[in-house]
Amino acid sequence: MLAAGVGVAAASNVAVGLTEDSGDVTVPTWLYLATGGGVIGASALMTMLVTDQATITGYHDRYFGVRTDRLLAAGTVLAGTLGLLGLGLVVVTAAANPGIAGFASVAVLLTFVVGRALLTIVAYTVGNPWPALNPWRRIATALPNGLVAETYPERLGSWPAVAALLVLIWLEIVAPLSSSPGALLVAVVGYSAFTIGGAVAFSPDSWFERGDPISVWFRLYGAVAPIQQTDDGLDVRFPGARLSDADVISDVSAIAFILVLVWELTYSGFIVTAPGIVTIEFLVGIGIPPAIVYLGLLLGGFWLFWSVYWLAARRTRERAQTYISTRYLALRFAPPLLAIAAGYHFAHYAGFTLTLWPSLVETLAAPLNPPANPTQYMLTPWFGYVEIAGILIGHILAVWIAHTVAFELFPGKLQAIRSQYPFIIVMIFFTMVSLYLVSLPGTEPPYVPD
Repeated sequence: MLAAGVGVAAASNVAVGLTEDSGDVTVPTWLYLATGGGVIGASALMTMLVTDQATITGYHDRYFGVRTDRLLAAGTVLAGTLGLLGLGLVVVTAAANPGIAGFASVAVLLTFVVGRALLTIVAYTVGNPWPALNPWRRIATALPNGLVAETYPERLGSWPAVAALLVLIWLEIVAPLSSSPGALLVAVVGYSAFTIGGAVAFSPDSWFERGDPISVWFRLYGAVAPIQQTDDGLDVRFPGARLSDADVISDVSAIAFILVLVWELTYSGFIVTAPGIVTIEFLVGIGIPPAIVYLGLLLGGFWLFWSVYWLAARRTRERAQTYISTRYLALRFAPPLLAIAAGYHFAHYAGFTLTLWPSLVETLAAPLNPPANPTQYMLTPWFGYVEIAGILIGHILAVWIAHTVAFELFPGKLQAIRSQYPFIIVMIFFTMVSLYLVSLPGTEPPYVPD
């Protein structure tokens, strides 16, 4: 059901081939940015006043467990069937109508509205639905596996997922995946071959845990949700409480994946607003091919985020005056960034989902003969404030989780508070950049094929 659309389906306010109009927020830019940065800074100061260990751990350690063995088993069968049907519907409808407009194609709408937007929102607001839905895992499980190695090589970590996600983001920009069902079909087939091949080469369990980008995507976003699946059933916790656990990520490659999640949404806003368009047109004007420009900006921005994050980790170690390694500090402080990524995602895709939901319903009613102009909703201008709220709530939650992690790592209150400063500065920077991009009018990225 979710194919190559793990990249940038709806960049900021406009998607390639799929439009979103969330209205204009008529607030002076300087006030907009100062308010956003001030909210995060103020929330950090308020959070630092909470130094009682029982209060901090109470939020993150409390949970309500529910044994749901039979319910989960039945739900998995039903969801797995829906996943296979969804993948089949994407392939069949894209092949049957490869040249129709993206907003009238069931294949495109299922991929981007359901998979890229709605299921991801469900993953971080309710719980991760992907393990039950994943159609590629069910196909791979029925095939021989372990052909290359019986166990997944530890040295690979999640680097295959990181590389594949970057490729998917790039392809979604330079190829008309959201406007051409035919191009989307090629991407779906190519992705299917890649991920089923990886599962057959090693094993479905290990591959979909670490190597498959869509599975890693949903697993990490799902860590933000209040409902977490365990060996005993389901645990209901406070939102984001899971992010303070030490086992959310275990290697540096997972940090890279989290940073891609944060960067790709910033990137999607950058390339459709004035600063990005001017940059792209300048680079293309001096003779660089557009596809290379988009790839260079994608990789360059990721490298910038990567460098800033590791600088913050090193500064944290220096300020805390601790013998804990920079690597371990980076591993523990990375999961709070998932709350930021969730806030970014909600700001980009909540309105996108509402706008195109009636189009999805109408095309599903006649998948092989869809209406030429399916219905789309228009969002009211005030919905822009909902987007702002999503970004700010994500950052505030991230500040609180970082505060909790700091008190778990360092015994002294002053040491724990001092350790948070570099990451809070990074979060304020991310907030102001994202709010600035959301405040700008969006258009289609230049030099993108129809």
